[in-house]
Order: sequence, then structure tokens, then C-alpha cells
Amino acid sequence: MQNKMFLTPCKIGKLEIPNRILMAPMGTKADYDGGFSRRDWDYYEERAKGGTGMIITGRVAATEKYELRSHHVLDNYHQVGRLSILAERVHRHGTKLCIQIGPGVGRTQHVNPFTPPYSASAVPSYYYPELICKPYTVEQIHFLAWSMGYTASLVRRAGGDAVEIHAYGGYLLDQFHSTLWNKRTDEYGGELKNRLRFTIECLQQIKEQAGEDFPVIIKYTANHHMEGGRELSEGVEMAKLFEEAGADALHVDGGCIDLWYKQIPSVYGPEKLLVDDVAAVKAAVSIPVIGHGKIHTVDNVEEVLTEGKMDFVAMGHQMLTDPYWVKKASKGETYDIVPCLGCNECVVRSHMGLEHSCAVNPQCLREGEYPITPAPVKKKVLVVGGGPGGMEAAVVAAQRGHSVERGQEPGGADGPDVVAAQRGHSVELWESKDRLGGMVNQAGAPSFKADVKKYRDYMVGKIYRLGIQVTLDKDATAEEILQGGYDEVILATGAQRSIPRIPGYDSKIVTESLPVLDDKVKVGKNVVVLGGGLVGSELALDLQQKGHQVTILEMLPNILYKPETKGYTTKNPNDDELREMIYDSGITVIANAKADKITETSVEYTDKDGKSGTIPCDSVVMAAGFKIDRTLENALKDAGVSLQVIGNAKTPGLIYEAVHEGFFAALEI
Repeated sequence: MQNKMFLTPCKIGKLEIPNRILMAPMGTKADYDGGFSRRDWDYYEERAKGGTGMIITGRVAATEKYELRSHHVLDNYHQVGRLSILAERVHRHGTKLCIQIGPGVGRTQHVNPFTPPYSASAVPSYYYPELICKPYTVEQIHFLAWSMGYTASLVRRAGGDAVEIHAYGGYLLDQFHSTLWNKRTDEYGGELKNRLRFTIECLQQIKEQAGEDFPVIIKYTANHHMEGGRELSEGVEMAKLFEEAGADALHVDGGCIDLWYKQIPSVYGPEKLLVDDVAAVKAAVSIPVIGHGKIHTVDNVEEVLTEGKMDFVAMGHQMLTDPYWVKKASKGETYDIVPCLGCNECVVRSHMGLEHSCAVNPQCLREGEYPITPAPVKKKVLVVGGGPGGMEAAVVAAQRGHSVERGQEPGGADGPDVVAAQRGHSVELWESKDRLGGMVNQAGAPSFKADVKKYRDYMVGKIYRLGIQVTLDKDATAEEILQGGYDEVILATGAQRSIPRIPGYDSKIVTESLPVLDDKVKVGKNVVVLGGGLVGSELALDLQQKGHQVTILEMLPNILYKPETKGYTTKNPNDDELREMIYDSGITVIANAKADKITETSVEYTDKDGKSGTIPCDSVVMAAGFKIDRTLENALKDAGVSLQVIGNAKTPGLIYEAVHEGFFAALEI
């Protein structure tokens, strides 16, 4: 595997990076004063231990003079010491450290509904459109550019290897770049060179204050992929001007916060979704070009590098999922790389103000808090239920997770799947169905959910490679569990779909969503899906793509509905893309409507205004909520069994909750 292109070194300026895999910038929560925290040290060092060539941190603000910081800030010597520790810990493993720095986020600042944020021009703010932004004055722009240079000098003083200018995604510098938001008539508006002036002044200040030889990457948006936004032709011209101004490398982004799923790929997005944009920039410049956008597999990485479409591949969410991508790929252990689901729960949590983590890697950003250590007493453990939570519990109880001890590597003396010391419990896993995976099997069934299927296949493979004793088609009873003499039982039996008792619910044309997704129940040509949540929406799209005519009937104001609080968002890029896919597909959506009756040929409903309607159909699929059967749980508790209940068997939720609860349940044993 040593002849792989991604393992070859490459330079940015005078800085040699040991391989072509970079960690893409993603924001984390800062220390009390905006500095890097102990949690940051652990988090980034884990990715360095995994073999990443260079880590690019999330955005660090150069100043708080005009904006409150959203994550980190680096504007004084008090923060340098902690950054130097981060640099030291990353460098110990041969990884380079690049700090992404930026002058602000402009119209996307999320403060309150009373204080207009600054931007390039007097345009509506993102979260509060009724607030019109305050344009920066020329003097303020000069201060911000100077601040960028000063921050870069602190990065160099702390031992950082490079900086990346945050100039993309509809944030402040991109607001100056784009005519969508830049309406200025002075030297910072109008023609392209003027719109790039602020960013180039930042670059010049960095070179002046941090040194001409200090590498500077500019991350910018080459193509907004939305009406009225930047087109690729202008993005290519921008690349030429940045190179001419002295940039040492370019990092090509796509989309923006206004079209989030192009900037932050969703589970529904295609692989390599930005490669054409990156390749166009690469062809126009002679400096190194970094690309990203669902380039997660070794084959895809090798393809884009060997074909010269980019010089480096930056991995974002895949680095959250598996910090050891490089080491595993270099050893040919691709089967043991934990695939990213594309669920974007990391993003949702961050935008809720929480410290984000990864749905399928509970140690992400918790590396120092929840180490997996050998169990002091080896126990006999039974996991009932082979869904994502149950599988995670079984794997963690049996062996160590993602972390490795210093000096040890994946695939060492303990074998390819045993990363370090095992927990050592004797684990059995019972599953009532004929295969492992639980509802992940149905979630990964549609063609547009391949990422979820990859995760299911990875976990099933992991279970069997670890030698965990699996029994399928096994209906657990309290009596049999008690006879087994287990020290600990983890109940991960999931939940069942709830069938609303609508008149006619027992009609022969009515079925439930999961068997349809599983392709075990066939439906007719004209289908009504009752429920426009995630399951109902994905089912409807899957059926429409297979040639059915589908109508979604939803009681709430919209499909994938989440109540909106003024200025507060928990939106997920996945919801945005799925909603657009549904509307583009021709599916009929009837929202704010309640099903009144199901006949043998139709569904009758009433909308919010009291008007009645009828939808002709030959199949009705229920995609409503869940119900939990606690019979087994109660029987085991009554018998005094040492029991933990996780996932949907506890509270119906997402895969994030199921996996994390499985992880912590195993950690407690």
C-alpha cells in the first residue's frame, strides 16, 4: 500500500506535509476566553495519532471588536500558551498544524434580534432578515485586515505551521466577494478586484507580520450553486487573482450557508460532489489546491489525486467518525474504517450551542473524558437487540474503541481489529430478526441512503470479526435470560411503529412503512403516505423514484417540520436537501391536513380551514410515530436483573442517541 498517492508528501510554500490527507476545518467550543482548551488538545491529537498529514482547525476570530466570537479567538498573548501546547501535541505525531483565521462572519452573526451585525453592505441579516446590516467603514476594514496579520503572527509564535484565511461560505469575506451582498461603490465594491481587496489586504498583512515565508492558504467559494450566486467562471478568476497576490495554496469550497447542503454535504448528496469545481481551479493555477466534499473512500481519494484534480483531500466529518483513516487505509484495513453516516447531527448540535460530537463515534470531542479501559472484572454480558445501539454496546463491551495507547497502532500485534487492550467481557447478542441492523436496515434501503447501509455493513462485520456470539431469529424471554446466568443485560429491543386508529386503518390497502422500505410488502401504483416526518418523506421519495405516484398527507405545517423559534435554528442540511428532492420529484404534499377515513379506494381528509378532500389510491402506508413494549423490561426488573435500557427501547430517537447510549452502557459494565 506504500505506493498509494495519498501517502506521498507535498509542499505548501516551504512547508512539507507528510501525506495528502488533511483534516478540514470544523468549529469547536473554546475555552472561557476564546483560547484552545484541553478538550481541543485531546481532540486534535487523536487525529494526529491517526496519521493525518495536516490539521486545519475551525475558524479562530482575529478580533472581537465588532463581533462576539462564536468559537475561538486569538488576539492576545494569554491565548498563545495553550495554542503552543496544541501545536506540540500534534507535532509529536508528525502532523502539521494550520490555524484557520477570519475577520468575522458578518450577516450570519447570531446575537439577538435587536443588534444589526456588520457586513459588506446594508443587506438583511441571515437569522433576523428584518435587521439591516451595518456596512463596515474603510477604517474598520483596515483594522480587521491588520488584526488578521497580528493573529497570524501569534500563530507562528505558538508554533503553528500555517494559517488558512476564512473567506468562504457566505461569511464575511465572501460577503465582500459576492455581488449578492456587496453593494458598495467605494474601492471595496464593484469589479471583482475591488471585491477581493479586503481578502488580499488580509493576506498582505499576514505576510508582513508573520513573515513572507509563513504559508497562507485561502479557503474560498468557487461556486455558490444557487441562483444569483457566484458561478464557477468567476471562481476561477478569483483563484488567479489570489495566486497573483501571493497565496501559497487554495482550498476550494462550494455552496454557502444559504444553500447549506452544498457546503455541508448531506446523506443524500453524491460522492465527490465538488470535484469538478476543484478541478477547474486546479487547472487555472500553479499553487497547490485542496478539495473536499464526500471524498471518503480510498478509491475516490486515489482517483482525484492521480488524475490531478487536486493536490490534497480535506476530510471533515469523516475525521470525526474515524480519526485513524490514514493509518487504516495505509495498512489496507479499509474494512475497519468507520464510515460517516452523513447524518449531520454534529452540525445540528453545534448550532444548538452544544459541543458537537459524532453520531457513531461517541468519543469524538470526548477523547480525554471517556477513555475505554480494560474491565477490572470480566463479566458475562447479554445484549438483546441488534440495532445500532445494541451493536455499539456489544462492540464496546467486547473490545476497545477508537483510541490507542501511545506507541501502538491499529492492526498491531493484537490483530487488525483490536486497536489496543480489550475490555474483555464475554458478550452475546440476540436479535429477533433474521439479520443485524435493526431499523438501520430500512433507513439504508433507499438508493439515496447508501452511507447508512455502509455503516450497517461495517458494524455487522465488526461484530463477527470480534467473535461476538450472535443468535438471530431469537425472541428473548425473561425466563431464558434468567436461565443464562448473565451478569449484565443491555436491552436494545427498539420500538414498534404506532398505527393511528383512523377509521379504516385495518383496510386491506393499509400497510406500515418499515416492511415497505424492506421490500417485503408491495404497494400499488397510487400511494398515500400518512406522515411527513423523516421516515415518511424518505419512503415517499423512494417509492416515487421506483415509479409510483405518491401523495404525502401531513398534519403539521410542512414535511420534516420543526417548530421555529425566532432567530434560533436547529435545521439540518439533510432536511433542506430531502425537502428539495421531494418537491423536485413531483410528489404531492398536502400539509396541515388530518386523515379522517380510509376506504378501499381512497383517503378522506380535512385541512386546517375545515375543507374536506379525497385522495384516490390503491395503497396507504402508515409512517406515524413509535410505541414501546415494556413487557420484557418490566419482567427483568421484577426479577432483579442488572439491566440497562437504551435506544428506542428507552425513548424513540435518532441513531445518535442509540449509539451513544450503547457506548455508555458498555462503559458502565
